[in-house]
Amino acid sequence: MKNETASPAAAPPQDSGRERSQSDQLEKPLPLSGFTGSPEEIERQWYEQVYKNRGDSMAQLTWRAVLMGSVLGGILSLTNLYIGLKTGWGIGVAITACILSYAIWTTLYRLGLARTRMTILENNCMQSTASAAGYSTGGTLVSAIAAYILINGHSLPTLTLMAWVFFLAVLGVTMAIPMKRQMINIEQLRFPSGVAAAETLRALHSTGGGGMKAAKALGLAGLLSALNNFWCDGLHLISEKLGPFALGEILSRANLAALGTSWVGRTVSFVWDPIFIAAGAITGLRISTSMLVGGVLCWVIFVPLLQHYMAQGGTIIGSQYKELINWTLWGGASCMVTAGLLSFALQWRSALRAFAGFGQMIFSRGRRSDDPLQRIETPASWFVIGQLVGLTGLAYLAWTTFGVPVWITVVAVMLSFALALVACRVTGETDTTPVGAMGQITQLTFGAIHPGSANVTLMTACVTAGAADSSSDLLIDLKSGYLLGANPRRQFIAQFSGIFMGTLVSVLGFQLMVPDATALGTDRFPAPSAQTWRAVAVALSDGLAALGPVKTWSMVIGGLVGVALPLLERLLPKYRKFIPSASGVGLAWTFPFYNSVLFFLGALAALLLERKWPKWAETYTIPVASGIIAGGALMGAALVFADNGPAIWRQLFGQ
Repeated sequence: MKNETASPAAAPPQDSGRERSQSDQLEKPLPLSGFTGSPEEIERQWYEQVYKNRGDSMAQLTWRAVLMGSVLGGILSLTNLYIGLKTGWGIGVAITACILSYAIWTTLYRLGLARTRMTILENNCMQSTASAAGYSTGGTLVSAIAAYILINGHSLPTLTLMAWVFFLAVLGVTMAIPMKRQMINIEQLRFPSGVAAAETLRALHSTGGGGMKAAKALGLAGLLSALNNFWCDGLHLISEKLGPFALGEILSRANLAALGTSWVGRTVSFVWDPIFIAAGAITGLRISTSMLVGGVLCWVIFVPLLQHYMAQGGTIIGSQYKELINWTLWGGASCMVTAGLLSFALQWRSALRAFAGFGQMIFSRGRRSDDPLQRIETPASWFVIGQLVGLTGLAYLAWTTFGVPVWITVVAVMLSFALALVACRVTGETDTTPVGAMGQITQLTFGAIHPGSANVTLMTACVTAGAADSSSDLLIDLKSGYLLGANPRRQFIAQFSGIFMGTLVSVLGFQLMVPDATALGTDRFPAPSAQTWRAVAVALSDGLAALGPVKTWSMVIGGLVGVALPLLERLLPKYRKFIPSASGVGLAWTFPFYNSVLFFLGALAALLLERKWPKWAETYTIPVASGIIAGGALMGAALVFADNGPAIWRQLFGQ
């Protein structure tokens, strides 16, 4: 890694020349149409037309890019933890990190605190580091690990959890190595999010004014969202006397007065949380409307009827969210699981192409000694070393911590690679990673191989889903680097560098947010993804009979809905936009009703803005929504730390 900076006296002319060179390169359109010919010809065309005179001559893997990517990725990993515990979804951090990095470094340069501007390839390198730090290390924490806490009632020791997350990240990052050359170089799969990231970087670096406008919009939205979150939940930190004036308290009193305790207990009330409005704007109207429909069916119809008829039979199921969610999640989880598995099965052509591509990776012709890509592509030996290191670490931890036999971990890693092949291809073709379905496939598989143990099925699924999700996400970054002419080996090093900061920050942040099971399944952290993973693990280990008739029938009906909706989409493609999304409907049964309302309002607002002011919406919707999510989530995490941090820290480290 080299730190490419100029001496103070020579800075202006060198920077000016660099800017002219970069500007000339940015005038070339991205090679979205791809290349044709044999695999050797395709790679030679990319090398000559895109990489040459850019990848080796332009600064890329520099200390400032890796350090800034690590710091931003570490900070943004907290936003993904917070959003994941609230919604069950992960938000990619790459574009947010690109805009923030560009804005921060441009400001430092204008103030004279930085000698040179950051090049577009440095920004791409920073994006890769941030993605590894902010996304690849935290996904399983809010799903499988949180489900483990729900089942066992306690968390894992901090160092053990750090080791688990680190080795899982190593497995996922290196798993992308052999897939990159086949799927991106040879087959040239589109990876739409990677294209979007590359276009964003070109826009930032080719028109500085436009880039700074987007950056300022993101920053202002984040600041306002953070202040809003503090007004909702943080005024008591200034003075207990200010507590009644908090927005959350004001709305709580208004909801109780207008709706009564019964409906408020069912979460049929109004709250103000811009994070969910922003998430709805990004998610889109179809899925958000599906969530609203699912929320009405669950919390407005199903729950009141269930309370009434169960009370007649002498069973009180409770009146508050934490009690009610134990009855509603089964139908929602079943709907999402069957829909995910069916959608996965319907993509069988992608699966076949993935394994055909694997054959080409293994049995392809030997590389000529004059192949210029040999010196810039990531060596296959790095893949082998990474897989062995990841497997060894995970096998040891799985055996000593969860009681998982070593041979089962070996099978899980092998299955991880097979499913990662499919996941990466599906992501490249559709921009959707079926991580939930892959987790459930592994749970079902190991539930049959090793029945009766929820922890075994849960943690083997954690390995499979975590590795496959990480590898597919990192291929998105490699796609953007491919389009921009980045050196893939340097980009991989940047990705690998990010997992150290990501592991440290995400694990400590998670331990502070979720010290034990009482923090989950609450209004603050519904943890819908964890609820789904727990439901599958419990059903496989205890059997459906242990759930009782209401929960069992909820699973049956929810499962049928999860099958019917994707089939309708398949049979009636012209009417797809009118058919509810099974994922949206099912998700609404695993978190509060008011979240569904906010998702819908955000999606509706984004649609209206797009129709009224399309240019403005194209420029600002994603940056503003990303800023709202980042600012609100960071403030939310800070408030959790402020309320509970000192006591939890002592509990974690015995001080």
